[in-house]
Amino acid sequence: MEQTNSNKDINYIEENMYDSFYFFKKVSLMDKCNFFDYMWMMLEWWVTIGEALNSVSNKIKNQFFLSKINELKMYISSWDSFSKSMKKIPMIFSTSEIAIVESWETTWDLPSTFLKLSEDLKKIHNLHLKIKWALTYPLIIFLFLIAAVLIVLTYVIPAILPVFETSWVELPFATVLLVWVSNFIRNNAISLIIFMIIIIIWLKFYKNTYKWKIVISSFILNFPIVWNIYRNYLLSVFASNLGTLISSGIPIINSLRLTSKSINNVEYEKLILDIADKVSKWSKITEAMQDSDKNGFYFTPDFIQLFSVWEKTASIDVVTKKISTQYTIEVDNSLWSLTKWIEPIAILIAWFFVVWFAFAIFWAILKVTQTVS
Repeated sequence: MEQTNSNKDINYIEENMYDSFYFFKKVSLMDKCNFFDYMWMMLEWWVTIGEALNSVSNKIKNQFFLSKINELKMYISSWDSFSKSMKKIPMIFSTSEIAIVESWETTWDLPSTFLKLSEDLKKIHNLHLKIKWALTYPLIIFLFLIAAVLIVLTYVIPAILPVFETSWVELPFATVLLVWVSNFIRNNAISLIIFMIIIIIWLKFYKNTYKWKIVISSFILNFPIVWNIYRNYLLSVFASNLGTLISSGIPIINSLRLTSKSINNVEYEKLILDIADKVSKWSKITEAMQDSDKNGFYFTPDFIQLFSVWEKTASIDVVTKKISTQYTIEVDNSLWSLTKWIEPIAILIAWFFVVWFAFAIFWAILKVTQTVS
């Protein structure tokens, strides 16, 4: 009877897995973190993987992710291992996550694997949240500023423009510039909207290309204010992922190559692959880091020094956890400093537009009033 129900579930999934259409085919870090966390709790209580997946399905709100979990259940019901089933859904699970699960399957300790993956994803998610919160206030200021500028240019200036045109007064340059910008926006509003839509669509398709990743990586790495924060973030992720992979029993060379794919930065990906090639030729990992990054631009001296402690003591868990924690703290400190600089800069830009509008409008009105008098 159970076998019949299982076959019915498989047939239902096969029939419907391609029928649904999803506008948002995205699975967030928190979605995956909750998934691994639920799986860990279920398996800790000696629940079978199939039953655990059924229970997890009731807690997932992301419909696209839910459809992929149903696919995962179908593959496991067909006697595939968990890691092999994950490989059939590469758009959800990364190569490093699959490798960790595959390695721990040999020890029959899947609950510990899911717990470790959940903790690592939670750390990365928290870092993302801190970065977003640090940029939220300046972003709100800029959005309000853009809204205020558009209101002034499209409603205020056209309302007082007839006064200037009938007065035959020579307007100040600031007022002339303001009037020109207002006329340009009002006369080309539809063209500007179409242009913005085209840019958004272009970015939507282009952002996943390799060329775009190179451009973004190069831009961030050469942007003075953001670079230090971004580097510390990447080093924290690198240490955490590499430590997890090696402690899972994956050889160091394979761990480095898997980490390069999960680092999400083209420059670091090339660098880590180069380090992996050097390590495969019997170089120490710290020597490979120094050789690949001769100027110390990508790996800081203290980062390499902490890795040398691991090479001497073979305590990968302790060292990588310490590195990840240390650089997470440095990211927090850098974000605090960045926020201190961004807020006054945003306010200064806002004041620039306020002074420009006030000067352009009131000076012109003053000249008109003097002429009439």
